[in-house]
Amino acid sequence: MPHARIASATSTYAAATSPPGGRAGQAPTWWVWLAAWPVTAVFVLSNAATPLYVLWQHEIGFSKGTLTVVFALYIVGLLVSLLVSGIASDRLGRKAVLLPALALALIACLVFATATSVAALAVARVCTGIAVGAVVSAGMAAVTDVAGVDRKRLAALLASCAMVFGAGLGPLLAGVFAQTLPGPTVTVFAVEAALLLTAAVTVLRMPLRHPERVSSGRWIRVPSVPAEGRLPLLLGIATFGPGITATSFVLSLGPSLLASLLHSSSRVLAGVIAFVMFAAATGTQFAVQHASRRVVLTAGAVCTVGAMAALVGAVQAGSVVLLVAAALLAGAGQGMGQLAGLSLLNAAVPATRLAEANAALNVGGYVPAGLLPVAAGYLSDAVGLTTGSTIFAAVLAVLALAGGVVVTVTRRHIVESL
Repeated sequence: MPHARIASATSTYAAATSPPGGRAGQAPTWWVWLAAWPVTAVFVLSNAATPLYVLWQHEIGFSKGTLTVVFALYIVGLLVSLLVSGIASDRLGRKAVLLPALALALIACLVFATATSVAALAVARVCTGIAVGAVVSAGMAAVTDVAGVDRKRLAALLASCAMVFGAGLGPLLAGVFAQTLPGPTVTVFAVEAALLLTAAVTVLRMPLRHPERVSSGRWIRVPSVPAEGRLPLLLGIATFGPGITATSFVLSLGPSLLASLLHSSSRVLAGVIAFVMFAAATGTQFAVQHASRRVVLTAGAVCTVGAMAALVGAVQAGSVVLLVAAALLAGAGQGMGQLAGLSLLNAAVPATRLAEANAALNVGGYVPAGLLPVAAGYLSDAVGLTTGSTIFAAVLAVLALAGGVVVTVTRRHIVESL
């Protein structure tokens, strides 16, 4: 009889927690969507400063090279975070990593809101990068955990779209606030702090199981994947890396292009360009969600090459239209490379290594995204914005083309079987 009562209770619980038409024990589909909110909230912060850099540059006084260094310090913090956050998340659980990350993001908001020096901006960017590193590993893995084995492709789509939607929403809000409201830096980051608090509540209530016991090893190391995940990781980096490098350039030097080359100091326009870039990334991912991974990877590489061609045209002709076209294509390139990369890893890597695998994908993407725009910034100080941007575009186009070749030479059945 006790066994019968236990079995009955277990059956009742499974029925109560299973969504209509879903597997017993799965969270409802709305929870899969809601689990992506912390990713969005932190990525709003990641680019919220973009339209404000021109304002800070005028008030504090620093060069384009310094501007790209401040921007890239975010990536330094992110990469340092990725050395430990993925491993910690797989061992300690997603919440144990996400909650401190959200707390650090709140600290970054406070520093941004009160910044009066380059050093303060640098500290805020590093804190932001650490928080983002934790979210791209633990946060995206949490979405997959909540989704369960039957909804891995949906999880990859929502996690990826949450990232790029937040990345685009941040500069749009900041641009509008900076142009229309007094005390824009305080207002922007006060609103973002409120968003982060709602994300913390979401994480606290997220239906996640305790992590499985995993093998011991170093807590701090370069993220890696098991043998079965190496090819998926390579294919993802091949297109995601150039794509996110292209969007990073638009974020870091796009406002300077508008102000110095295209004769526009509108912070709203700078925010809108960043928003449409990531809106393109979001919309593209929904559009190609049912396409084969090989097609998505190849199309991502093509879009990044097209973005660089449009960028050269924009700086040579002084065309806002071509700059917007470059932003749209860059967003599409990043979005498709990111979606396919996450989807491949979700399919090939076990849950006990998934956060670390996500971290490895982002290390492969953010290293060039940090180095190349900084080099372009200092090169632009030395030889002019037109020449510096043109050289950057040529180098990145070659990298994107090489990534497309890697995907093309990989046999179709291998890619689609992953």
